[in-house]
This record gives sequence, C-alpha cells and structure tokens, in this order.
Amino acid sequence: MNTAQFTPAGTMTAEDLGRIHLIGVGGVGMAGLARLFLTRGLPVSGSELREWPSLAGLRALGGTIHSTHEASNLDGVDTVVYSSAIPQDHLEMAEARRRGLRVLHRSEALAAAMTGRRTVAVAGTHGKTSTTSMVTMVLQQAGTDPSFVIGGEISEVGSGAHHGTGEHFVVEADESDRSFLIYRPFVSIITNIEADHLNTYGDLATLEAAFAEFARLTDPAGFVVTCADDPGGRRLAETLRAEGRRVWTYGESADADLRMSEVVSSAHGVRYQAEIEGRAFGEFRLPVPGRHMALNSAAAVLAAYLLELPVPAAEAALGAFPGVRRRFERKGVADGVLVYDEYAYHPTSMTLALQTLREVAGDGRLIVVFQPYRLYRTRDNQAEIAAALGIADEVVLLEVFGPGETRRPGEGSAALIQDVPLPAERKVFVEAWDDVPAEVARRARAGDVVVTMGAPPISLMGDQLLDALLARSGGTGLDAG
Repeated sequence: MNTAQFTPAGTMTAEDLGRIHLIGVGGVGMAGLARLFLTRGLPVSGSELREWPSLAGLRALGGTIHSTHEASNLDGVDTVVYSSAIPQDHLEMAEARRRGLRVLHRSEALAAAMTGRRTVAVAGTHGKTSTTSMVTMVLQQAGTDPSFVIGGEISEVGSGAHHGTGEHFVVEADESDRSFLIYRPFVSIITNIEADHLNTYGDLATLEAAFAEFARLTDPAGFVVTCADDPGGRRLAETLRAEGRRVWTYGESADADLRMSEVVSSAHGVRYQAEIEGRAFGEFRLPVPGRHMALNSAAAVLAAYLLELPVPAAEAALGAFPGVRRRFERKGVADGVLVYDEYAYHPTSMTLALQTLREVAGDGRLIVVFQPYRLYRTRDNQAEIAAALGIADEVVLLEVFGPGETRRPGEGSAALIQDVPLPAERKVFVEAWDDVPAEVARRARAGDVVVTMGAPPISLMGDQLLDALLARSGGTGLDAG
C-alpha cells in the first residue's frame, strides 16, 4: 500500500473527528483505537460480524457495537475509520464516500490522537507488542501516565489502549502496509528487521529502506533505538549514524550501548545484567521466560534511561511484567495438560517461542496447534515454518488464514504439513475447525504443554481445547488461570 494515500501526522486532533465509526472494530488494532477514543470521552460506534472478546469492554465504556454491516450504521457519524483488512468496496466504505463523510485509515486516526504528545513508536518484525507494553509499564511506574495503543492487551490489566494525562504517547507502529511512515516520533525503537510483508515491499532491501525512512522521521531532538544483535538493526544504525543522527543500540553484542550479560532463562522467568556505555546499570528480572523477552526489555530499559526516567521504575515495572495476551499467554490447565496461546507466525518468532515453551514443558511433550497467517508468507517461508514446527513433539495444523487471498494449487497447509520434520503419526492436518479440540484431546496426556499459535482466529481455540480436555476427564481437573 502506498502511503501517498495517507495524511501525515499534523494538526488534526482526535476531537476534530467528531462522532467516530470503526469498521471491523473487533480486531485487536481497531479495538485498541476504539478504546483510546472512548477513554478520551469521544462518541464511538463500530461494526463487527464476530463477537470478539474485546467488544464487551468497548460496550462497557459506552461504545455502540453493530453486529451487521449496514448503511444505517453511519447515521449521525462524522468520521469513518478502516484498517488495511477492509476492502475499498466494503458496503460501509462505499456509503461513507457517498455521504461525503471523512474516511481515515486507522493509522491516520491514531496520528490525530497523538497530536501534541511526545510519541514513542515501536516498530520491528518481531517483539514490538511486548516491547511497547514494557515501555508503557515503565512510564506508568515512573508516574507519567502515558497514553498508549498496543497491538495486544497487557495481561491482567486487560487493556491495549488508554488515554493518559502525561506528555508521552506510546504506540506500536505497523510496517505491514507502510502506514508507520505517517507518524512523527520523538523516540523510534526498532526491535529487528527481517523479511516479512513482502507482498507490500517486494524484497528485503525495500523493506529495510522503509525502516530507514521511518527512523529518519524521528524528531531531531529525540533519538532512535535499534538492536545491535540483529543484522538489519545493525545495518540501520550504521546508516543513520553516518548521517549524523542520534542512535543508541542494545543487545548482547560487545559494542552495544546497553550491553546485556549473564542472561539466564528458565520456566520461571529471565534475568540479566546490564551496563550502559561500559558502566554497570543493574540487574533486571522478568517473571516471563525467554531470552527474546529479555532482549525486548533491554530496549525499554535503554529508552527509559534516555528519557531520564528513574532506574527503580524500570526495575519494578519489568519485575512485575505480566506478559501480553496472545504472547505466551497461559490459558489454563485441564486434566493435567497446560494450555498456552501465542501469536507467533513468522518462523523466527515461532522458533523463539517454541524454544521457550520447550523449557516450560520440561519432561512433558510440546504439542503445537498452528494456524498459518497469510498464504504468501506461508509459501515464501514454508521450509522455515516447517523447521520451526519441528521443534515440537506433535503438530496439529489448521488451514492457512488468508482473508482475501486465493489459494493456488500446491499452496496451503496440506503442502506445509508434508515439510514438517516429524514422523507421520506425530503430525496431522485438520481441515475442519470443530474437529481440532477432539484431535488434541486424543493426543495430549498429563504433563504435556499445548500451545495454540498463529493467526488471530486461533486465539479463540484455547478455551475450546480446555473444554475438550475437561470433558475427557469427566469434568474435573480444571485450573483456568
């Protein structure tokens, strides 16, 4: 998608939008934006065909949610907001144009909400949701009351968006459709750059150029943070520094500005020592496991340091970090089987998540219930996705979730399952959604870890798996927490 059709962040504020209607309001990004507007006291409606978990919270805040797409949903509306998942010929889009209403992409509406704030924008192929959440919690712990919009909900807080009174606005910046190029951050954090969304960019070089353009939009008085351990992040830092821009790096690399050492991860969490510019900066601990989570937290620590926030605030916030929903989210235990949900769908993030889950499984087996996300990504990364799934002991594969895409011969999960490096009896492609819970209940045994992983709809599967496992046990042995 060409950002020329988007309006860069400017003087428009959220209040200028009047009565706001969001098409497809149940998606995590749109639901977060709706929550932000509602907590800001603005009138909001939305349309959504599926009853996503986020909708109850929006109704509780005063939002009007329509369960159908109708022209009448736009009665009294001033601004219609859509995401890149909504086709231009959608009924409500066409009606909005016919009525002459203001029509904004989600990123444009979000940019309006940022007007007048110091924006901390977090981008990257992996880890941006967790990193955005960590930065938000550090700012909250420091007492700054930031506004934020995150592509997921902070566990236990139960929210992915909030209108705060402070000067900072923390946002997860989405590169998938180039819309992150309309933001004007004070702080830009780029966790990593790997080949993804090549349906938009064509190749890695063009994708890297877009991240460089995003970084160059950073306020000259602000700064850019990149990962020294990531080849793409390292190349970006070198390019920007050669242009005279302020860039700080983090990671385990010896030349990182914030250097991590003595990283220890277990099923109970992760900890590491940090030093900044060669000086000891303290030990940081997280109650969630995974070296990749430690790396994400280092970005938040470095940003806090550069924003001159107190170190104890960062230590306390990370020490209490509850995780993010759909990122290593514990759904519950039934009949001795522990069930998690995880959003990873790119092979790198899948590998990191499954390696961490392997630690959690211990002597038990790891069973992955995977729904690939987008046909082009599955086709282009089929060997790598299959190799990541091979970390598991057993794999239950659903069909690719690719709304608007046309499956060509030889594409999809029937082809992918053949490449998963497991014996035939330990992997299966299940075409029908309703058949998956029984298949998992047949395979799982006490002591196993089951994870639902991949595209957004699979997040709804975890509760169904717990129900199937509970039914197997005769209705006893449930711990849903």
